[in-house]
Amino acid sequence: MDPLYFQLHFQVNVPIKNTAHPEQSGLHVLIGPADTETKALQIARKTCEAALDARAAGNDIPRSQPDGWGARGVRPGWAFDWAEATVDSWESPQRQPASAAHMTW
Repeated sequence: MDPLYFQLHFQVNVPIKNTAHPEQSGLHVLIGPADTETKALQIARKTCEAALDARAAGNDIPRSQPDGWGARGVRPGWAFDWAEATVDSWESPQRQPASAAHMTW
């Protein structure tokens, strides 16, 4: 089984704003493995910057990287507010027992 499956995963939520239309805002969400919340934030930022650099160079944005992170949905003209980013632990529904993954409250 893939060792990334057993590693801690984090969800990084980054507020974004359209630089041409500041009234348009949203949230860019990245999920991937890391040892700590701080490392997850660093990796997410590096991943987004690499994706934007690839797009600016006229290349396709890479899919998930070998480290398990990817930023396919980034678009030029949207500013990331990294100072307001939040990081939460994340658990894949596929990693939970079947009974827990299908529970409704």
